[in-house]
Amino acid sequence: MTIPCPPLAVLAEAAFHNERVAARRLAASAGLDETQALLRILAQSARKPGAADAASAARAVGATGEAEAVGEAEAAETVNAMNAMNAVGGVDLAGVHSLLAARSKLKQEDAERREAKAAARAQKLAGRQARLAPQAGVWQAWFDGSAHPNPGRLGIGALLLGPEGQRVEISRRAGHGNSGEAEYLALEALLEAAVAARPPLLAVYGDSQVVIGDVATGSAARPGAGAKGLEAHRERVLGLLAKLGATGDVTLQWVPRHRNGEADRLSQQAIASWAGAD
Repeated sequence: MTIPCPPLAVLAEAAFHNERVAARRLAASAGLDETQALLRILAQSARKPGAADAASAARAVGATGEAEAVGEAEAAETVNAMNAMNAVGGVDLAGVHSLLAARSKLKQEDAERREAKAAARAQKLAGRQARLAPQAGVWQAWFDGSAHPNPGRLGIGALLLGPEGQRVEISRRAGHGNSGEAEYLALEALLEAAVAARPPLLAVYGDSQVVIGDVATGSAARPGAGAKGLEAHRERVLGLLAKLGATGDVTLQWVPRHRNGEADRLSQQAIASWAGAD
């Protein structure tokens, strides 16, 4: 039975970079058309044990640089070998078909792995967005404190948003101290405003790991734990959280600074209001 010769498009799709380079060189040196040259190069590759697997692995990891240079050298060697073979003239079409089938299978497996990874990333992103999305009836709040210099003048900012469009902005000077005190004073002012609003569900966000971690440590009631020098602030915040917890649920969560922009703006506005004050 006669084995058909694969069309050029199929050969080109299966061939790797160094094989295409070798095919062009062979076509130029032996006077072959592109299909015949590439067919002979792939026949040569088909005779190498494990060639399909090794080449697929190289493509999967995106081999460049040194690997490309090696590919160029291999291409030159292959042209020399194929020129000698061309003089004899035989092409193992069955071997070429086997190589094409093996590479097609490996390519499909690579595509499936990429799709699985993309699906996993999409699922992870969807889960993260779902966690960050506001729930119905939830009030949201952000706080930030600044010290210029540190220690120095303090400015605090906070924003409280209700599910029905309620909006409370806080931006004011808060005396002198350090950045930890400024962050705590901003949180205290925010929670005082929240106590007045009596939200059934409140999610509070801030970019101070010191304060949020200190509140969590204090709520765990471990003797001697917590940030030194901020004990009084921590006690006031825990008292305010207890008041809010008596009428609803409250969560306190750290966010990166770029997601705390409104509170930061309000604290910087308060710092700017110090100009000429003392």
